[in-house]
Amino acid sequence: MQLPEGQRSIISFFPSGTRASGASKEIIQAGLVSDSEAISVDRVSSYGVSYNHEMNSPINHTSTISGPTLYGADSGGANPLLAASDSASGMASDGAGIAGGEAFMLTVVTADANVDRAVGIIKKFGGRV
Repeated sequence: MQLPEGQRSIISFFPSGTRASGASKEIIQAGLVSDSEAISVDRVSSYGVSYNHEMNSPINHTSTISGPTLYGADSGGANPLLAASDSASGMASDGAGIAGGEAFMLTVVTADANVDRAVGIIKKFGGRV
């Protein structure tokens, strides 16, 4: 994808979804994006898959701790990687399974003139650009 002339993309990473969402809301309130499609917050997985939210709910009725990772329909071929993760056993250390310790990515498309202001807001919320 190529952005139109005068537009720039900013990709930043956050240690929490709360901080990423806070930065996103402030950028929108400041009028630094043209519409809601010009900004997004996404969770980044170490395994490159999306979790099956139906199977990975707090009340998922699976008979094992690793059930949500082994039997999640959306996991595809990554199931063995997910099940082998130390976070699947419940004995993981802090940050286990978090991609680079910053599992939330904020993507912003804005005008060239707004980049410095948007980066300032991102850094204010603890993001890394």
